[in-house]
Amino acid sequence: MKNPRFAFIVLMIACVSFCYVPGLSLTPCVWAEEPWKTEFDNICAKTDDAMSLSVEELKGLIERCEKLKAVMENLDESGKKVFQKRLQMCRDLFAFVLESKSSNSQNPPTTEESTTIH
Repeated sequence: MKNPRFAFIVLMIACVSFCYVPGLSLTPCVWAEEPWKTEFDNICAKTDDAMSLSVEELKGLIERCEKLKAVMENLDESGKKVFQKRLQMCRDLFAFVLESKSSNSQNPPTTEESTTIH
């Protein structure tokens, strides 16, 4: 090959293909997602819909946060600090929504309060 830039580009495409095309990689990819990261993404993706989740779903998500927190103890210090903080924020939101829903179910608004526009 006369053009070293072309050879470099072809080599980079081959390396990326081995990581992102299923079945091509002979060894696990360095960038492959770990199971804890997939669980983290699944849990924290629910924060957008937290208000529409049922009490049981919220309790389940809080429990999953606690289990994942224990798994994340094995991460390196910087990764652990960042992801545990983000997980804690997701957990706190779920706990807040759960508390809000629980207090609303114990003290439902009267018809006069619910129809009044503030």
